Amino acid sequence: MKSEPESFSIDDLAKAPKKTTCWDGVRNYQARNFMRSMEIGDQIFFYHSSVEPACIVGVAEVVKKAYPDHTALDPKDNHYDPKATPANPIWEMVDIKHVRKFDEPLTLEELRDVKGLEKMELLRRGSRLSVQPVTAAEWKIVNNLAEKKAAKKK
Repeated sequence: MKSEPESFSIDDLAKAPKKTTCWDGVRNYQARNFMRSMEIGDQIFFYHSSVEPACIVGVAEVVKKAYPDHTALDPKDNHYDPKATPANPIWEMVDIKHVRKFDEPLTLEELRDVKGLEKMELLRRGSRLSVQPVTAAEWKIVNNLAEKKAAKKK
């Protein structure tokens, strides 16, 4: 899941009550559908976008399955969508909880050269979805890289 750190960072998630927040404001049908498929207990990579360097900074966990995104119905919210109605909310969100922040972020440039990540959606040029799938193999590779990078720092 991608977020711009000036809007909401992994540190903001760690400081949130119960280290939990809703992941609102997704306004892309494919990203919404990826959220709909999430189950309680699924873990996600927290990715900081629109920052130099763009990087995976940690892990969060889904603690509530997809439900209607109330921000789409609020004309005062910057995620308001006039096409959404209470009967047909269109957009959904999930709740996530902070699991851990990586000791060292993993930049896109570092990840691009890693065997086994060649097809990772996050690394595909032009990929802009705020919610993207990660295969089990990719998950394992990225977590192992984060552990190795932390061990080198110590």
